[in-house]
Amino acid sequence: MLVRFGRRSGQARESKEMGNPKHGEVSYPSLLPSKVDLRQFTIIPHDEWKRIQDSLGGLTREAAALRAERKAKREMHLRSQEVVKHWTNTYAGMKEQKLKAKKKRDEEIEAERQILDLEEEIHKQGERKKAIEYAKQYQFYQTERVKKFHSGLLLSRVMKERDAQIEFHKSKIKPDTKWEEQLKLNIEKAFKEEREKAEKQHRERMALAEEHLKQIKEHEEEKERMKKLEEKDAEEIKRQNLLYEIEMRKKLKKKKEEIDEKRKLFFDHMHDKKIIKAVEQQQQEEENEKIRIFVTAKKRLAQMRRKKEAETYRLMEERREKINNFLSELMKEKLGNEDLIFAKDIAEIEAEWEKKEKEKSEKTKADLKAIAEHRAIMMEKKEEEERQRKIESKQQLLAIIKADQIFREQEKEKNRKADIERQGVQDAHIQQMAKNKYNAQQAKEAELQYCRHTETLATEKEKEFQNYAREVIELESESTSKYIYPLVKAVQEGPGGGRGPAFVDRGGLKPSYQANDFTGVQLPFYNSHGSKYNLQKSKGRLGFTW
Repeated sequence: MLVRFGRRSGQARESKEMGNPKHGEVSYPSLLPSKVDLRQFTIIPHDEWKRIQDSLGGLTREAAALRAERKAKREMHLRSQEVVKHWTNTYAGMKEQKLKAKKKRDEEIEAERQILDLEEEIHKQGERKKAIEYAKQYQFYQTERVKKFHSGLLLSRVMKERDAQIEFHKSKIKPDTKWEEQLKLNIEKAFKEEREKAEKQHRERMALAEEHLKQIKEHEEEKERMKKLEEKDAEEIKRQNLLYEIEMRKKLKKKKEEIDEKRKLFFDHMHDKKIIKAVEQQQQEEENEKIRIFVTAKKRLAQMRRKKEAETYRLMEERREKINNFLSELMKEKLGNEDLIFAKDIAEIEAEWEKKEKEKSEKTKADLKAIAEHRAIMMEKKEEEERQRKIESKQQLLAIIKADQIFREQEKEKNRKADIERQGVQDAHIQQMAKNKYNAQQAKEAELQYCRHTETLATEKEKEFQNYAREVIELESESTSKYIYPLVKAVQEGPGGGRGPAFVDRGGLKPSYQANDFTGVQLPFYNSHGSKYNLQKSKGRLGFTW
């Protein structure tokens, strides 16, 4: 056994002490297992083994160290953030305090705006109520009866004004000092009312102008206050920006130092990597040398194999040549015995022909016998088929009879189902008729309900109109009761814009009737007590005698 690395090359010494321990000494067992060939092992020094382990696991340990360093830095950064998170004298703390103050100001402004919005909503709700009341009043004034009533009111006032003008013209002829005095008093009273009204409007406009000036002043003060706040915020932002720039410069300087440190570490790492690469290259060269030795040995073996194959091919060629020579001599001997072989062949051919003729005749007899047997078999088979056909025909007839019976039963079942379906359709029609009758009854009830509702609404509207008309008539009758006849007539006409007779059951509604032509205009209302024409004279003039 050759020992490498541990000792110089040479024969290994035998350990006699291990086999025969001295008296009084303790024998220790061998560190290697039994029956192990020590020639299959290579002994490597401890330093060399440690160097190999370092070269294989160095990158992994370096990566683990870098990960541990990054993790420690991250944990330190998180602890620093937790410590300075609640400080108020840092840039982030001051920014947070400022954001809280701004949020509080915004909440106060929002509360004031909500109060203003609530007041505006109350004001708008009041305006909406006024608009609704005005719309209801306008809609009431636009009804037909109210328009006719207002027409009667206008007519009564016109009549009253006309009588007043007539009296005035009469008084012109005979002047009345009392009327002139009354006229002067009315004119003075009207001037006084106009002057008071103008003074009141002036006071209201002055109060409104003062209110507007006050609001303008408040708005200017608000703008000035906001401007001061903005200037203060701008100064604070400028100071914060300056602090931010100082902080950023410090961070950039620190980052540059870190980059320089990382560059130095990178260059050291690259230097170590080059050393490791040189060692690996040396190991690769050693491996390549081993491969070259192996390839040279393989080429030598291939050359020896080719030589052996060439020798084998040469021996085979020599043997083939010997066999060809032997065959050529054998053919020469065969040509001498050719006539004997030809006569023998003719005899064999004639014997074979006779044998074939005999076999042919025997075969013909066997074929005739087989044909006769086949004919008998076919006749029996045909008779059997005929019997089987009769049996199948009988079975088919029975199957047809059974199928007809099943068809009749199916037709009966089909007719029964059709009767059930017709009965179902009839029941559905009866239900539909009952449903239609119920729907018609419901529609009639709905129509009656609508009529009752319409009558109720008409009664309420009529009541409202009568109250309004009574108040107007009482107001007009205070001055004079001579000209209220048009109002009374307009009230007595009844609701509805038509000219037909009033419906007593429908709250006194007066329908309208249209002409049956393309115009569709409302027919006029004639209250005639009889014709003023003599129809008998007309008949005679037209030639009628009856």
